Amino acid sequence: MHRIVSALAASAVAVSALAAAAGVQAAPSYGLAERIKAPDGGYDYASFDPVRRRLYVSRAGGVTAVDVDSGVVTGHLTDAQKAHESLPLNDGGALLVTDSGSNTAHLVDALSGKPLAEIPTGQKPDAALFDPASGVALAVDGRSGELTLIDPKAGKAVGTIAVGGALEFGVADGAGRVFVNVEDQNRIAVVDTRQRALVGHYALAGCEGPTGLAYVADAGVLIAACANRLAKLIRASDGKDLGSLVIGAGPDAVIYDAERRLAFIPCGRDGMLEVVAVSASGQAAIVQSLPTQAGARTGALDPKTGRLYLPTARFALSASGGRPVAQPGTFEILVVAPAP
Repeated sequence: MHRIVSALAASAVAVSALAAAAGVQAAPSYGLAERIKAPDGGYDYASFDPVRRRLYVSRAGGVTAVDVDSGVVTGHLTDAQKAHESLPLNDGGALLVTDSGSNTAHLVDALSGKPLAEIPTGQKPDAALFDPASGVALAVDGRSGELTLIDPKAGKAVGTIAVGGALEFGVADGAGRVFVNVEDQNRIAVVDTRQRALVGHYALAGCEGPTGLAYVADAGVLIAACANRLAKLIRASDGKDLGSLVIGAGPDAVIYDAERRLAFIPCGRDGMLEVVAVSASGQAAIVQSLPTQAGARTGALDPKTGRLYLPTARFALSASGGRPVAQPGTFEILVVAPAP
C-alpha cells in the first residue's frame, strides 16, 4: 500500500507542475479503482443520473444499468436493437434511448425499463442531449444529418433541424445554442434551438474526424476530440481557434467535470485516458495520461465523487484481419477515481 500511495503522490507532484506551467489549477491524480462486470455485448455511450445515482450503458441489444452506491448491476434494463445513447430526462424519471437499428428513440421508465413511448427519428440516431433553453431533447441523426426534436414530457417528436453531414456528438450551452461535431466535414455545426435552425459552422483546423465534444461553460470553450490524435479548443461564441492538444488514438467522447475543472478524453485504440485541466480563461493542458484498456473509448462521470465509468472489453485480432473481436466473458466497466 505504501508503494501505491507514494507513486500516486509523485504523480500528483508532476501533475501540479504541468498544470501550473499552463496557468491552470492543480488537478488530482487519477487511477483505476475497480472493475464492474456486466453481460457481454456491444456498447456505445454511457451516461450518469446524479439524482438516482445510476450509470447507464447503451448496448447492442438494450441498456445496462448500475446502481453505483449499492453495486447492483441490471444487465438488461430495456430492449433496443442497437442502442447508442441512454439520456436521463424528466429529472431522471425517464430515459431516452436512441436506437439506430429501428431509427427510433425509446422513452422508457428509468428504474423499471418499462416502455413509455416510441418516437420516430431520422436515420441512425446516435448521440442525444437535452437543451434547457427550449425544454426539448435532441436526437443526433448521424446518417441523415439532422436533429430530431423531442418533447420529453409529451413523449413525441416536435420537429427536425437539417444540419447536413455525418453527425456525431452534440452539446448545449444552456442559452439556446447547440453545437454538433460533423465528422466528415471536420467542423462544428452551430444550431439555434429557439429558431430551430442551423446558424453557422466552426472550422476545426488540423482535425480529422471529430467525435467527442464537451462544453466548458464558465470559460465558454468547446473541446472536440479528433481521430488524428488531436483535441481542439474552440471559443463557443465565435469559433475562434484557441489551440490543440496531442492526445491518444481512438477517442469517442469528451467528458467534462465542472466541479474539478477537468476534461477527460478516453482514447480506445491506445487504451489511454487523457486528463485535461482547463482554466476559467480557456487555457488547457494535459495533466495526466492514464493507461486504461484498449476499447475504453466512451464514459460517464459521477459529479459527486469525481469517478469515471468507462465501458470496455478485452479484444483480440480477428482471423480475417477485420475489426478486433471482443473475447467472451470480458465486458466490464472500468472505474477511474481521483487519488484520496
